[in-house]
Amino acid sequence: MGVATSGPNEVMVVSGCCRAPPTVKIDGGRAIYCNCVHKIQRLNLNIMTINVETHKVYTKLGVAVTVSGVAQVKIPSNNKEMMNTAITQFLGKSSRDIMGIAKETLEGHQRAMLGTLTVEEIFQDRHKFSQAVFDVASTDFVNLGITIVSYVLTDIRDEQGYLKALGQPRTAQVHRDAAVGEAEASRDAGVKKAQAAQIRTKAELENNTIVAQAERDYLLKKSMYDQEVNAKKAVSQLAYPLQQAKAKQAIKEETMEIAVVERKRAIDVQEQEISRKEKQLTAEMRKPAEAERFQLETLAEANKKRKIMEAAAEAEAIQLQGDAQAYAIEAKAKAEAEQMTKKAEAWKQYQDAAMVDMVLENLPRVVAEVAAPVCEAKRIVMVSGEGGEVGIHKMTREILDVVTDLPMTVQKMTGVDVSKALVGSRA
Repeated sequence: MGVATSGPNEVMVVSGCCRAPPTVKIDGGRAIYCNCVHKIQRLNLNIMTINVETHKVYTKLGVAVTVSGVAQVKIPSNNKEMMNTAITQFLGKSSRDIMGIAKETLEGHQRAMLGTLTVEEIFQDRHKFSQAVFDVASTDFVNLGITIVSYVLTDIRDEQGYLKALGQPRTAQVHRDAAVGEAEASRDAGVKKAQAAQIRTKAELENNTIVAQAERDYLLKKSMYDQEVNAKKAVSQLAYPLQQAKAKQAIKEETMEIAVVERKRAIDVQEQEISRKEKQLTAEMRKPAEAERFQLETLAEANKKRKIMEAAAEAEAIQLQGDAQAYAIEAKAKAEAEQMTKKAEAWKQYQDAAMVDMVLENLPRVVAEVAAPVCEAKRIVMVSGEGGEVGIHKMTREILDVVTDLPMTVQKMTGVDVSKALVGSRA
């Protein structure tokens, strides 16, 4: 007793006593058998490759050709009928024997199919020939229990050069087309190369133009920036000296203004002092002649000093005003205009009283002017008539006579009686 198994690529057949019909085990089956009463046989299920070649077979038009093909065949394991047929036909035969039977069958069908087709049909459509052989042979192979997996025509040739001659026109045409294509390709390549060179040259020129424009813009902007920077540097370098000069000018103007103001204040003080003395002398004119003489001398001396101081102050003020340029002149003009305006308004308002005040204010000046020749004289010679006075008293008296006649002169010129006005103010 024993157990037999079959591989996945074979079929195992157990026959003998009590095995009618025989037991078939496929794809790894197993069976219990007895050596004395049972027999175990195996059939290979692998694919078998068959090279089919037919020599000097005449085609439909009588051209002898040799054809080679390759077929793949096998015993099917999924078809029970074909399996039983194959067991009946090939059980006990080797794979070589089975391949020989299949090869002879395929050679016959391949030879028969060559007689029905021309060389051109076979050469131009190999797939059609292969399919025709496959279809015709498949029927006979089914009867043998074998299936054709594939069939392919691998080669076709002849000994008379028919196939070579058949391919020469096409070969020549292919060579011609290749030469034409090569020429056209060379031409197109030359054209495209020229176009590419033209495009490259154009691009280079455009790029050079853009670079030149960029350089020009850069140089222009750099020139503008350099000019602006240089201007700023020049302004910065001149700013300190200019500011220093302005500060010195301002200090100088302020100094001059202060000096002018101080001089003006000094002149005002002097004028107030002279006015006070004039008023005092005016009030003392009622005293005797000696007091009048003293008054005139004092007035003359005061007037002389005042004129000297005024001249010196005015000269210095003019010099300071010249240094201060237009500012001092403008200030003085405004002050004088304002003073004249106020005086005009005062004269308009007070009329006679203003005239009297002006006469009294300028009376010391008149006296000083009358006495000026005497003050300026270096030597005086006096001549007296009979019974006349001689000496300083006569000179003083003559000056006082001139002063006494002033109210009448003023009255004739302005219509204002100064003596009457003075009497009225005393009352």
